[in-house]
Amino acid sequence: MRILFLAHSFNSLTQRLWDELCARGHALSLELDIADSVAEEAVELFRPDAIVAPFLKRAIPQSVWSRLPCLVVHPGIPGDRGPSALDWAIQEGAAQWGQWGVTVLQAEAEMDAGPIWAHAEFPMRLARKSSLYRREVTEAACIAVLAALERLAGGARPPPPACRGRARPLMTQADRAVDWERDDSATILARIHAADGFPGLADTLFGVPCRLFDAWPEDRLRGAPGALLARRETALCRATRDGALWIGHVRRDGDAGSGIKLPATVAFAAEAAALPEAPLPGWWTADHATWQDIRYEEAAGVGILHFEFYNGAMGTDQCRRLEAAFRWTATRPTRVIVLAGGEEFWSNGIHLNLIEAASESDSPADESWANINAMNDLAEAILRCESHLTVAALAGNAGAGGCFLARCADRVWLRQGVMLNPHYKNMGNLYGSEFWTYLLPPRVGAEGARRLMRQRLPLSARDAVALGFYDTCLAADHAQFGEEVRRQAAALAAAPDLAAQLAAKAARRAADEAVKPLTQWRAEELAEMRRNFYGFDPSYHYARHQFVHKTPQAWTPRHLARHRGRFSP
Repeated sequence: MRILFLAHSFNSLTQRLWDELCARGHALSLELDIADSVAEEAVELFRPDAIVAPFLKRAIPQSVWSRLPCLVVHPGIPGDRGPSALDWAIQEGAAQWGQWGVTVLQAEAEMDAGPIWAHAEFPMRLARKSSLYRREVTEAACIAVLAALERLAGGARPPPPACRGRARPLMTQADRAVDWERDDSATILARIHAADGFPGLADTLFGVPCRLFDAWPEDRLRGAPGALLARRETALCRATRDGALWIGHVRRDGDAGSGIKLPATVAFAAEAAALPEAPLPGWWTADHATWQDIRYEEAAGVGILHFEFYNGAMGTDQCRRLEAAFRWTATRPTRVIVLAGGEEFWSNGIHLNLIEAASESDSPADESWANINAMNDLAEAILRCESHLTVAALAGNAGAGGCFLARCADRVWLRQGVMLNPHYKNMGNLYGSEFWTYLLPPRVGAEGARRLMRQRLPLSARDAVALGFYDTCLAADHAQFGEEVRRQAAALAAAPDLAAQLAAKAARRAADEAVKPLTQWRAEELAEMRRNFYGFDPSYHYARHQFVHKTPQAWTPRHLARHRGRFSP
């Protein structure tokens, strides 16, 4: 089929559906939902058999839906209607009372009221909205969209739905409001979870209006309800009437920081400095009763290093702490190190929000330079590790430098369903570093490397393995993936030829170093990056500003809008 995607942005769900439909041989093009006239023009140019709308913030115009089937992906059960479906489900406790789902319905005059072509359900987790969206909602959407298109292509009519949901309005901040002195931890956590990603929970910290994101429960610290109790790395701990919560990220309103989501201790740096620090005893802990962004566990000759960085962004300090944790891990009496990353993202490279927020005395260019050097220090530590076999285990998505940081490991294992964006060019033609010029061509060839870095399209786990960029796809289910990683890593650690494998690894590194040292690869990449950061071309700084401030795009990139001209990578 010829299928036109109509979307507010090319987000993670849209990318995954794009990949699933491309893999099944459909001809695809995408138009960002900029204006009715733009959507109408896209239909005229592409002449699609159907439109798929994975992520919209406004209604499809009648001039479009009256002409051809428009399948809208709605993150709710049949009969559920309204723009805040997932928000209401999380806030009202769907994790306790059962299933939720995704519905694919046909666009008509009344929002979310058209015929239902397919739906898929999943058990709700107690989790952030962004986490549910990237995991359960995305998987259910793939199932439902494929089923809907199969019915449409076969000439079937939408089956009669068993409606269980109801129409709900847009959730306002009044609906989300919390009272730190009266509400318990579970209530406040659910409300922050329901607002995570967008729009955040409107509140105040240190008397300053702000939006709260990224909350985690705390089972030990206590204080007067509403009081700020402590800080730890990037997070602040605030007391509730029956416990406490960690707040990882905030967006200050009404001052110079307005509009930028930042780690809480950065957004309120001066105020946070006056709070007592609540450090953990070390990297090693299996304690999930508190917030910890870097965590280590060890069993069966395997050390597993988890790093749960919000949205996969890794600032200068986070890179340095992770490097220290990795070097410590390499001193342990183990034989394999697994770099597990986070559940939603493994890594997306340098922290653009922190860079954008850099002050004039420490400019965005300077912070970019510090951040990329810290990323490279971490990458080089992994590449030079000869005491252990290293495995990057990607349960979540990865982008830009994060893709090549993973490739620094001896083996890369991915969860089926992970999406990768290994290119840098969408960020203002950024050249990229993390030793990609050393790591990529031997894996995919010189021409393959050129295509991968220039085409600006997402890469599925399946395709990454087929290309030879990564090594193995494992289970799609998160829990099963974790079990398979542990089992296979333990088998590596117990292999009778492990010493020979480590010797061969050291020999390869020495041979490569003799031909061209890592320091030279790094210097050549950083020379290009210095031009991106400090040169006359402001493209990187402009693109970063647009990305951080979520400026609506004025046009659809041509590598996606294939109906607007032949795309040449």
